[in-house]
Amino acid sequence: MPKGKPNPQTIASKKFQEKAGYISKSYKIKKNIAEEYAEACDRAGVSQAGQLSKMMKQFIDET
Repeated sequence: MPKGKPNPQTIASKKFQEKAGYISKSYKIKKNIAEEYAEACDRAGVSQAGQLSKMMKQFIDET
């Protein structure tokens, strides 16, 4: 569970994420690439996380 005194919504969100299999990952990437990616996702009307997941899955399938 979250540290400190989390509110009920924080606890519920954490519980859902664990049950659904979501994890948090952190990557270092050049700022201009991240900004261009965010803009491209906005233009395409897709979420950044969703598109990243799609590209990762495509790479896994191809490899």
